[in-house]
Amino acid sequence: MELTAIVLALLYLLLAARQSLWCWLAGAISCAIYTYLMLGAQLYMEAALQAFYVVLAGYGWWQWRYGAATGDATEQEGYSWRWHAVAIAILSLVAALCALLLQRYTAADQVWLDSFTTIFSLFATWLLTRKLYSNWLYWLVIDSVYIYLYAIKGFEKTSGLFAVYIVLILYAMWSWRRSQQEVCNNTG
Repeated sequence: MELTAIVLALLYLLLAARQSLWCWLAGAISCAIYTYLMLGAQLYMEAALQAFYVVLAGYGWWQWRYGAATGDATEQEGYSWRWHAVAIAILSLVAALCALLLQRYTAADQVWLDSFTTIFSLFATWLLTRKLYSNWLYWLVIDSVYIYLYAIKGFEKTSGLFAVYIVLILYAMWSWRRSQQEVCNNTG
């Protein structure tokens, strides 16, 4: 099951880098499988994250098909650094609260890493549903932490997947910037 989820997750990221609507279907199926796997590993925030990803995949598909992100990523206006600083502060407080609650009321493992990666992953995915370039910067940090988290929980293949994700994120960043430069060159 883990291998199937990995293949679909790789397909999701490759398709997202190319701004293909089909990324959301591959992501939804991969995340449904990971929901099951994370529950078994007692990573409850990760399981919840994967379940939310399935919902966000539907939202992302709708946004890219009919909503605010129907155009190319170059057409999307990003948020200011100040906006991101406020968002990071608020999300950090939410993640800390989740970690404290999990620590107190569950048998969850790695509650701090689990909570922070979960909360920020939801945020980064929301940024991707809007086709905002900044999502890739968040993913670089988040996925670097995931490499460690999955390795210590015994998901070596998934940890390896996140190492590959780092490379694919760099490709996506390059691809999205290249498309932005092409638009600038064609209009300038």
